[in-house]
Amino acid sequence: MRVIGGTAKGRALKAVPGDSTRPILDRVKVPLFDILRPALPGLSVLDLFGGTGSVGIEALSQGAEQCVFLDTNAKAIATIKHNLDVTGLAPKAEVRHTDAFIYLRNTSRSFGLIYVAPPQYKGVWIEALRVIAERPHLLAPGGMVVVQIDPKELEAIGLATLKERQQRKYGSTLLIFYEAC
Repeated sequence: MRVIGGTAKGRALKAVPGDSTRPILDRVKVPLFDILRPALPGLSVLDLFGGTGSVGIEALSQGAEQCVFLDTNAKAIATIKHNLDVTGLAPKAEVRHTDAFIYLRNTSRSFGLIYVAPPQYKGVWIEALRVIAERPHLLAPGGMVVVQIDPKELEAIGLATLKERQQRKYGSTLLIFYEAC
């Protein structure tokens, strides 16, 4: 696993010990950031289920202004901090050992990009989208939410303040892009 572009391009990232996370594969990260890159400069990012921190770190490396990383796993938090140090991007990051839903329900901050890659097969992505939709201030004007799930998890959901813009499938990974209505 590595940073694919920007100021930290080529830097190797450490994986979270064990099998509690599923880092994004380069074959998914490359097209994802081809889509996101034009919007990244100056953007505030929320990496909701941080894991290794790979997505938020990539966003910072390619021009995002700041990123908040959340995870409840202590090993993931340590890994994110290590990866931020290795890439030199720690000054632009805030790493919080907290539950994503508690954070979403209590923060007053807004983000230009919210990345949702939760534990698989538990419907967590649906709950996360519902909370984001209930708190429209979380998404800055013109911002987007990107969900990373297994295609088998996909189900239609109605959200009053978010609309699906597009889907992209890469093997066993589905990316769904949402924007404010």
